[in-house]
Amino acid sequence: MQLAVAPVFLLTAVGTFISVLTSRLARIVDRIRILEIKQEELALEEAAFKDVELSLLGRRLLLIYIALTCKVSCGLIVGMIIASAFIDAFLAIKLATFIAALFVLAMVAFIGGLAAMLREIFLAVQSTRASMRFRR
Repeated sequence: MQLAVAPVFLLTAVGTFISVLTSRLARIVDRIRILEIKQEELALEEAAFKDVELSLLGRRLLLIYIALTCKVSCGLIVGMIIASAFIDAFLAIKLATFIAALFVLAMVAFIGGLAAMLREIFLAVQSTRASMRFRR
């Protein structure tokens, strides 16, 4: 039972990150929809900036997708770790190596999700700075 508690805390963290990522995803999708609706109303100079912004939003969307995929994969692997720990305890099967390998895989997915999220945040800041320069 003690071995199953630590992965549960990791699962809580993964769930929190998934919530944050889905919020960011929703904001990106909303911004893309707004830009596509305004397309006919924009002047030529604004239309060029809109294309740049849409390109950045597309890159951000991809990074959020990658981060979500990593985090959900991590959550699934952590679930497998918890199940394996209980199977190991109740059936006296030696699964320590398998559980350790799953934990390493979960950490790789967790770190990959964090890295993709950090890159998406950098792009968000970059696009905000570009927007502020354009509006001057």
